Amino acid sequence: MHNITVYTQPDCPPCKIVKMFLQEYNLNFTEKDIKADKQARHELTNQFGSYSTPTVVIDGEAIIGFDQEKLKKKLQISG
Repeated sequence: MHNITVYTQPDCPPCKIVKMFLQEYNLNFTEKDIKADKQARHELTNQFGSYSTPTVVIDGEAIIGFDQEKLKKKLQISG
């Protein structure tokens, strides 16, 4: 089982798409809203070097933006 965290913010269409993608494959994830959660914003920028959403962190590795191929590869999803 993978440890998945999705950094999002309101009014972010790609954020909605990445969450739908993860739900489609029945993957559990933690969502962190960087607008509402100052600590999440700090993690995103300082720990993962990202300044955009969505950023998906899978087992400690950040994937910035909705990159379906990278997500499938990291999550070992075929097809």
